[in-house]
Amino acid sequence: MNEKILIADDHYVVRAGTALVLETAYPNLRINFAENYEQVKTLLESKYYDLLILDIDMPGTQYKKMISELKNIQNDLKILVFSGYDKDVAIQYIREGAEGYLNKQSSEEEIKNAVKAVIEKGYFYPAELIGLIIQNKRDNPVEKLSSREYEIFKLLADGNGNLEIANKLNIQMSTVSTYKKRIFQKLDVGNIAELIKVYDMMH
Repeated sequence: MNEKILIADDHYVVRAGTALVLETAYPNLRINFAENYEQVKTLLESKYYDLLILDIDMPGTQYKKMISELKNIQNDLKILVFSGYDKDVAIQYIREGAEGYLNKQSSEEEIKNAVKAVIEKGYFYPAELIGLIIQNKRDNPVEKLSSREYEIFKLLADGNGNLEIANKLNIQMSTVSTYKKRIFQKLDVGNIAELIKVYDMMH
């Protein structure tokens, strides 16, 4: 992995320790540091980062608002929230659009796995959070799908394109497109990556 990562935390020991764990595991990573929220914004405005490891409790912090604010600066930025807080707080940030959550008590192994997962799969949710995330969606969005929509939802999540789905189900490509739009609306997702995230949370 030769991605560019920004570690934002106001404690030197945390920044240095996290960087050491990551550089040992993935020597080609390029790592920069920020120690307050203003620095994070300034760096994102001038450089491209594949991943931001974000302490949610440093000087200048805007709390949940930070996620949308930072993604407005770089819309494909992946954000891994780094915090000593418990799961309830983590869920709030994930709802705002963060790609993952890592507790500051995490082991070296967990830090390495979280970063690898966010870079390669696009998200990292500790196992104990997934059940809570689904419960917190008050109603499970997947329940809104008709049986045909659910069938297409599963095929999309498995990586099938419109043409493959049309052939498998013996329907028109235009029909698949209509279903796909409806599924995106009902699940409140904007792309296939988000759809896969919803699918993965159910399994």
